[in-house]
Amino acid sequence: MPLEDDLAALVLQESTLTLPAFTPDTAWQIGTALRDLAIARRHGIVIDVRRFGSPHQPLFYCALAGTTPDNARWIERKNNVVARFHKSSYHIGRLLEQSGLSFQARYGLPEESYAPHGGCFPIHVAGTGIVGAVAVSGLHQRDDHNLVVEALCLATGRDPAALRLPA
Repeated sequence: MPLEDDLAALVLQESTLTLPAFTPDTAWQIGTALRDLAIARRHGIVIDVRRFGSPHQPLFYCALAGTTPDNARWIERKNNVVARFHKSSYHIGRLLEQSGLSFQARYGLPEESYAPHGGCFPIHVAGTGIVGAVAVSGLHQRDDHNLVVEALCLATGRDPAALRLPA
């Protein structure tokens, strides 16, 4: 898919996947939906759903077979991108690709703390704004992103096929 089409699809995803509320129960539902999808598809991933704040509040965490501590580190770095920019980590990565700049050159932030790679998506609550993020790590970045989008579609009653980025 051309970069411009991806960017338009990412904007649509981020504006469409809005929750009416976000509670620990909501985080649990999203996290268990991701876990169920991953187990059914035999994906070895780490799943993290959190509320932003100082400090961040972890509400759901799961590491499935086949993951390593490195996946947890990727989760942290992807979450830092979403917390800072209020866009999906994949969206920021695609914007960087469009600009031709590295993360360090564009934002002056250390890449060891930020990962502009697919797999972390902002949790947007209607009437409130971005309150947290849901992240996965363990697949190719586009697949990580699509898996999170699928879980958020299930949580919001949307058709995942309509919002999924093509392979």
